[in-house]
Amino acid sequence: MDLSFYKDKRVLVTGHTGFKGAWMCRVLVDAGAILTGYSLEAPTQPNLFALAGVEDNMTSIIGDVRDLAHLMEVFDQTQPELVLHLAAQPIVRTSYEQPVYTYETNVMGTVNILECVRTHPCVKSFLNVTTDKVYENKEWAWGYRENEPLDGYDPYSNSKSCSELVTHSYKSSFFQDGRTAISTARAGNVIGGGDFARDRIIPDCVRAAADKQPIIVRNPYSTRPYQHVLEPVMAYLMIAQKQYEDPSFAGWYNVGPDDCDCVTTGELTTLFCQAWGDGMTWENRSEVNAPHEANFLKLDCSKIKTTFGWTPRWHMQEAIQKTVEWSKVWMDGGDVPAVMRKQIREFEEGVR
Repeated sequence: MDLSFYKDKRVLVTGHTGFKGAWMCRVLVDAGAILTGYSLEAPTQPNLFALAGVEDNMTSIIGDVRDLAHLMEVFDQTQPELVLHLAAQPIVRTSYEQPVYTYETNVMGTVNILECVRTHPCVKSFLNVTTDKVYENKEWAWGYRENEPLDGYDPYSNSKSCSELVTHSYKSSFFQDGRTAISTARAGNVIGGGDFARDRIIPDCVRAAADKQPIIVRNPYSTRPYQHVLEPVMAYLMIAQKQYEDPSFAGWYNVGPDDCDCVTTGELTTLFCQAWGDGMTWENRSEVNAPHEANFLKLDCSKIKTTFGWTPRWHMQEAIQKTVEWSKVWMDGGDVPAVMRKQIREFEEGVR
């Protein structure tokens, strides 16, 4: 893809204060987009959006995707050409604690965004970002394809399955005339600098490193399709661009790593310890009676590869190294926007 496509394009990103959203804002601001973000306040302190140095070069609106009236006002004011919907309640464990809020945000939030898209002809390209967990997970050894049944188990995963179905229905019911290209993208677990969320392995690793304590791992044998956050962020922007230029590209796309990067949480943590140095170690603290989470999950990404010639750029070792690099710059009080720009440039150039 050519990021110069986004120069002077009116782009709306929901969930811009989150982890993926902040990296996307950094990319789009540097590309010269006329960028608007719509999101709740950043969910953590510290938070990547504040650290990324983008707020002065975009319009950042604090709002809730459950608030249709407010969303309509924002669409009226900004007249976006491209909409990337990242806003979500994204944590599996939180979905067990707050299932109603999770469904309201992930399902009705999607309905509200699509209703705004439906009533604003200015939108030419819409992408709903969901998750690899939308599939009915049978714990089998091969990757799920885009035509597999959708039926996530836990409230988070299931609500994102519902978000997919809402998107499918709106596309069939209201966008058959082709005026707006509608797609979803299903990505795996992401890692990278600036993730401060709870109940995620890399933030737990960084916190342990900062405290000079062993890393506690609760599911060391669970296999996930881990990838650096720039892999899906750039793929999302590519899909949104390609379908803007040619609506025939609209559809449903898996975005995941190659098989060699589907690793266990324990293997991922070992790589982190090696990259960090300083004698970092981890401990297995497998939980008894923990909430259900998938043990094995893998995506088949043949469709996005054959359609666009897309391929992952960074393998797991490189992704971990970039994460450690970012984290050490932040911990040392260094220039976070500079290291983000550096890593984006390296990603574009295929530097490992």
